[in-house]
Amino acid sequence: MTLTTPKDWRDTPLSRLLGTRLPIMATGLQWLANADYVAAAVNSDMMGFITAASFPDTATLRDEIQRCRELLGGRSFGVNVSMLPKLLPGDRTEEIMALIADEHIAVVETSGRDPTAYVAALKASGCRVVHKVPQLRHALKAEAAGVDAVTLVGAECGGHPGESPVGTLVQGALAARALTIPFALGGGIACGEQIVAALALGASGVAIGTRFLVADEIPAHVDYKQRLVEAQPSDTTLILSSVRNSMRVLRNETTATVQALEGEGVNDIQQLLPHVRGVLGKAAYASGDWRQGALSAGQGVGLMTRSATLVEIVAELEQEAEKALARLGMGGNRV
Repeated sequence: MTLTTPKDWRDTPLSRLLGTRLPIMATGLQWLANADYVAAAVNSDMMGFITAASFPDTATLRDEIQRCRELLGGRSFGVNVSMLPKLLPGDRTEEIMALIADEHIAVVETSGRDPTAYVAALKASGCRVVHKVPQLRHALKAEAAGVDAVTLVGAECGGHPGESPVGTLVQGALAARALTIPFALGGGIACGEQIVAALALGASGVAIGTRFLVADEIPAHVDYKQRLVEAQPSDTTLILSSVRNSMRVLRNETTATVQALEGEGVNDIQQLLPHVRGVLGKAAYASGDWRQGALSAGQGVGLMTRSATLVEIVAELEQEAEKALARLGMGGNRV
């Protein structure tokens, strides 16, 4: 079949929903996605998300939102809200969602548990809701709840791929057959060829985290970034499956310890927590000692060759996408 209708691959239902030139979301990154990073992402023509969980209280989060607003001169950006799978004492989701609505944030990226309780209020404030899930069944539930778009992450993703992880390519094919709202694909996506593949499957865009960890704007030590540049796809591994909270992270001394404990039958989060506490990861980003802490990283780490600014990285992604389309004989303005 010959495609005869030219279409810029950058113009998709997702890019139109987000109001961005590119159908790319620079997804939230714990401890790292601050106002400077998010502003750089938006200035690179993507949608970026401040990670709410990085801040100790809503007052500090509000200050960071205001700082981002000032950096962007009022341009739109998003906030990432990672909800724990179960509502536990001390959960701050309710107050964070109220803050997002009060601040009229353009886009919220939710993940974790069912977002149904918050969708109506967020949308009433003018916020678009993108819910991130590891399984199609969760995406369908989010669609029924009224979210504007969903992100499906494959088994290759850094962070939490779910307890029955499915590869990114399969996720895309399944989603295209079942969803009626725009969806993005995430998990291992670190080059422009993969963006074209995602669009060909039926996705309206992609969510990228690991590829951007080596951006100059990421507030992490140069030694940590250099380790990522040198890493191979096999340098990530899964931990915490014993407590049904599987996490793909960079292989290091901490992961070896945790996997040894799990191999011995330890399945109590309280016994594993001393090794995977978030503050250990935060300290590793600051010191550059990547050997310690549970440091989220997807298999796309093997596709990274250098550190650069976000603008430079995004330019590379676009060039790679254009080359992929040219190989198909379609030209850079058709998909």
